Parts: sequence; structure tokens; C-alpha cells
Amino acid sequence: MKVDKIAAGFRLRTRGADLRVHVRRPRAAELARLMPEKIAPDTSKFLLCPMPGLVVKINVAAGDEVQEGQALATVEAMKMENILRAERKGVVKSVDAEAGQSLKVDDVIMEFE
Repeated sequence: MKVDKIAAGFRLRTRGADLRVHVRRPRAAELARLMPEKIAPDTSKFLLCPMPGLVVKINVAAGDEVQEGQALATVEAMKMENILRAERKGVVKSVDAEAGQSLKVDDVIMEFE
């Protein structure tokens, strides 16, 4: 078992389970139960720009099948080229960026089916 300290509690990891335990006073725990849970948007079908930078190269086109680990695009940031690779197999639905375009963090580079 591995235990790490996090804000207001602990993170416990064992045998594939990952639990976050929060230690609160009774009143804080009561109020925490009333807080709505913020659900992160599903970005699994998008390749997002991980940092502000310039698109140097797009390696695929709409309709192309991609394999896990395949280079999809190259983004230059702070004079370093970063190759963005496919996390899994899929088909490119659309390419929303082009070489020479400046992007911000989380701008969509391409979408997958």
C-alpha cells in the first residue's frame, strides 16, 4: 500500500485501487456533502495543444487511421519541438489546425471519430 498526503487528507493506492480520503471536521464534512461535483469534460476524442506554441507539422489528414504511438503533429514551444502522438488506435475525423498556426493551451488540433 502506498500513502501520499494531499490537500485535506490522504491518497491511498493498493492493488489497483486509488482512493482519496478527506479528513474534515463534522461541520466541514456536512457542507462538503452539499457541494456539487464538478465533472471534467470528455476530451478523449480530441488532440489538444499541451502548451502555447507554433504548429510546425501535421502528420495526418481527415479520414486517416492512426495507430497507438503514431506521430500526429509537431508543436514548437520555447525553441523545442514536441511530437504529439496518438494514445490509442482510431480514425481522424477532422484536423482543426495547420502548420504555421499559433495555438494556446487546450486549443483543438484534431478530432477523432
